[in-house]
Amino acid sequence: MYNNFYAIFPSLIMIIILCIPSIFLFVLLIRALLKYLRSDKDRGGSPEQAKSLGEALKARRTAAGYTQEYVAEALGVSRQAVSKWENGTSEPSTANLMALAKLYGVPVDELLTG
Repeated sequence: MYNNFYAIFPSLIMIIILCIPSIFLFVLLIRALLKYLRSDKDRGGSPEQAKSLGEALKARRTAAGYTQEYVAEALGVSRQAVSKWENGTSEPSTANLMALAKLYGVPVDELLTG
């Protein structure tokens, strides 16, 4: 009985030694995946935030009495870009956001907070 155990023991040790790195890599993979999924909330922002920025941009533009074409020409972008900013499809770059704030006569943070 003990002879069989000693014959199998080296094989068991080898299996354990080979499985530990695989288990370790599996745990690391799961942790990385969970971290990625949790960071999704922080990465692109929520659609509500993009919508509120777009609404703020549109409200400021209409309050100033400007057309999308006028804003586009003032910033050197296309009218379609201004439209996308206002409907939340895309967001203006930092430079464009600063130019919009200057054009509307408000601080940048006021555009961002709605």
